[in-house]
Amino acid sequence: MTAFFMLCCSKPDAFARRLLVTVMVLLAIALLPATLAHAEGGIQIKWVAMEAVDEGYQFDADFGVTLNAKLEHALEKGIVLYFVTELNLMNSRWYWFDERVAQSRVREGLSYYALTRQYRLSRGTFLQNFGTLAEALQALSRVRNRPIIANTELKHDTEYTVEIRMRLDISALPKPFQVETLGSREWDLSSGMLRWSTRLPVQKIQDNNMP
Repeated sequence: MTAFFMLCCSKPDAFARRLLVTVMVLLAIALLPATLAHAEGGIQIKWVAMEAVDEGYQFDADFGVTLNAKLEHALEKGIVLYFVTELNLMNSRWYWFDERVAQSRVREGLSYYALTRQYRLSRGTFLQNFGTLAEALQALSRVRNRPIIANTELKHDTEYTVEIRMRLDISALPKPFQVETLGSREWDLSSGMLRWSTRLPVQKIQDNNMP
């Protein structure tokens, strides 16, 4: 089930707006199918919050990520599993397709090294090692201070549709495994796309003359 909601408040301050966004996102998440959280292996969206920063906007999110036996076995065999976390801000247009005005897309690799018996999480040049798979998945599930890159000027008095999801990037797997994933539910690991409507929090104006 895809969840939508709209904020209907008159001129709230930045803190109140962010609080409302958080509460409404939690309500939307509660409408997601319960089977998603209880399936053997899956990704669940637990919490999302957006905020204004000096450079623009960023978001935090908590996911629940569990791997099934097939994916754990692939890790143990040395296959790197890449997970993509993406957030889009969409401007609805009645006369044409919706326009994507801002986005955040980060790919993280989860791997296992048999010699050291450690799991590794990589994002670009940033690397983290973990002693257990549970610790690595917990770090993967915790998204913090993720920048949202705008394609055009964002306006706090305009209503946008927010889309967020985390998924296993099958296209990054070795070619033989890509063939195996065709029609296989064991490799179809995704939170599904969560959508809601909101207005952005008001950005703080920095006064350079202040000490």
